[in-house]
Amino acid sequence: MKGKRIFSKLAVVFIALSLFLVACSSSDDTKDSESGEKVTIDIFQGKVEFKDQFEDLVKMYEDEHPNITINVKTVGGGTEYAPVLKSEFSSGDEPNIFNVTGPQDVIDYEEYLTDLADTDAAEAALEGTLTTVEDGDKVLGLPFNQEGYGLIYNKAMFEEAGLNPEEILTFEDLEAAVKILDDKKEELDIEGVFALPGKEAWVLGDHLANTFLAPEFDHDVIAAFEADTVTFEQGDEMKQFLDLQNEYSVQPVLSLDYSQQVEEYFSLERVAMIQQGNWVYPSIEEMDEELAENIGLLPIPVEGQEGSLPVGVPNYWAVNGKADDAEVEASKDFLDWMYTSDIGKESVLNDFKFIPAYEGYDTDKIADPLSRDIYEYASEGKTIGWVFAGYPSNPWGEAVIGANMQEYLSGEMTWEEVEADAIEKWEEKRK
Repeated sequence: MKGKRIFSKLAVVFIALSLFLVACSSSDDTKDSESGEKVTIDIFQGKVEFKDQFEDLVKMYEDEHPNITINVKTVGGGTEYAPVLKSEFSSGDEPNIFNVTGPQDVIDYEEYLTDLADTDAAEAALEGTLTTVEDGDKVLGLPFNQEGYGLIYNKAMFEEAGLNPEEILTFEDLEAAVKILDDKKEELDIEGVFALPGKEAWVLGDHLANTFLAPEFDHDVIAAFEADTVTFEQGDEMKQFLDLQNEYSVQPVLSLDYSQQVEEYFSLERVAMIQQGNWVYPSIEEMDEELAENIGLLPIPVEGQEGSLPVGVPNYWAVNGKADDAEVEASKDFLDWMYTSDIGKESVLNDFKFIPAYEGYDTDKIADPLSRDIYEYASEGKTIGWVFAGYPSNPWGEAVIGANMQEYLSGEMTWEEVEADAIEKWEEKRK
């Protein structure tokens, strides 16, 4: 009996010790799973239109990944992104994730760019969306989305003025429609037909100029990037379109910026049209949901390209490869999650109002009328190329042709001088 009691006591001790070891082991495992390396990544991005929605998505990611902290800095709108990005790198305050726009940026930031070819997002990218950021087998950026632009118009105003947008194809058609709207300004209760943001060199030099330069390069960004010169084959049309907007715009255009154009004038129905793209939809919707569902996109008339919209990838996400390995991997993981997870896809479509540049999305759920219009134009092949991504660096679009257009609007340059100087600067930068 005594031996049995001893054995029984030993068994109890053994069982207790086993349970204690199991508990410790379980506790250690839990501790290990919860004590992953804390990583902070900094994102520097230039798309003000989805700033709030993007930050909301970042917060959701942080909630799912408690060891990751993401700081977002957004620069855009009235501030040019490119020079501020250069300042960030020059100061040593280098972001982990930043934006590049095309082949020249890839060259300028080559030493920092991480190869993203092994990401799920790169694998899912639609055909043709990676062309400007590829270097052999390397993928040096991931597309934001697809975008398109033209003349955003107020459907109710057009209807009240008796205008059918489907019949506005040529410049003559547009000019006639503009004059009708101008004649009915008092009846429509508007201050001008257009709100031309002359303060924004990118609106002039990137988007407006691109529309008339793209045919010169067969709508191919790489052809533009490799071109030794630009000839302004359709420069007279470019001038004509700029003059039309300026003449029938609220004034003074050179002090009018992007936020005023979109929010103070178009969203408050003080003008009938603005030259912008689908990225403005969230701002319009935030100010007036009813108006946001009653707007459309009219193609800018270009001879030979009537009824077509400029459509392309506006920006790419790049990852700074000079950061710590943990930060590089965390940056790649976040971008993958944003574009391939169910939560990310939902935000991309419904919150960001993006036209996806990736497979695996239900395009029937494209959220807003502008994006639906653009997707329809793109599906039918009615597109004009985004060759401004292939402009010379520093950046030619804003600092040269855009700035020259501003000088033209102020009366400081003739149109002949605008073109001559732009050609000279293009050739200088290509040497």
